[in-house]
Amino acid sequence: MQLLRSLVFDLCFYSLMLVMGILYAPLAMLRRDGANIAIRHFCIVTLWLLERICGLRCEVRGTVPQGDVIIASKHQSFLDILIHCRHLPRPRFIMKKELKWAPILGLYAMRMGSTPVHRGRKGETVQKMLASEARTNGNGQPGQLVIYPQGTRVHPSARVPYKVGAGVLYQRFRKPCIPAATNVGIFWGRNSMLRKPGLAVVEYLPEIPAGLSLQDFMGRMEREVETASDALMAEAGFTREAD
Repeated sequence: MQLLRSLVFDLCFYSLMLVMGILYAPLAMLRRDGANIAIRHFCIVTLWLLERICGLRCEVRGTVPQGDVIIASKHQSFLDILIHCRHLPRPRFIMKKELKWAPILGLYAMRMGSTPVHRGRKGETVQKMLASEARTNGNGQPGQLVIYPQGTRVHPSARVPYKVGAGVLYQRFRKPCIPAATNVGIFWGRNSMLRKPGLAVVEYLPEIPAGLSLQDFMGRMEREVETASDALMAEAGFTREAD
């Protein structure tokens, strides 16, 4: 029965993406903030449908970032992206290059100011992130830059190394960083069609101020994100095995 509910939700989800993507396209093209407005409205409806159809509620904990900051977020499924877009006032993402060409999604991601990168080319990826962020700051478009430090969606049971990209951005632009933890992968898996009932949480943790060394920043960010994510998953009844 839950699988059937999940399939119904997915049908509604992709239909809504198509319809709203087309209807909001003029707004997204004509106004700088049009894509953000469209995405926020889409996420509000999507998360409402997710709760009504699948019994999966979504919650944000901590103080939602409002200023010009870097958000270093745990990434477990598409759901944490939806939650960020629902609550952050002006998010933009470091995203994999292939999404730039995705129907509807690619258009809006680029209009929001997101940066597509090739995940397999470390040096090129870092340089592109730096150049894109420099242009964004030069154009007077402050907002919340969301980067996934592990570089990909991570299964709740997996331990994947943290990449240096978030630290390079943190040092170059001397912006504070907000670590973000989550447990969403327990309910909406990265390669699963099943949407399980429960409480999916994204938690914004206390700010890491600008000015730390790269090593200190990377260690603190990883420790705080992993510790808080483990706590959220344990709260939901899932515990990772120790290394």
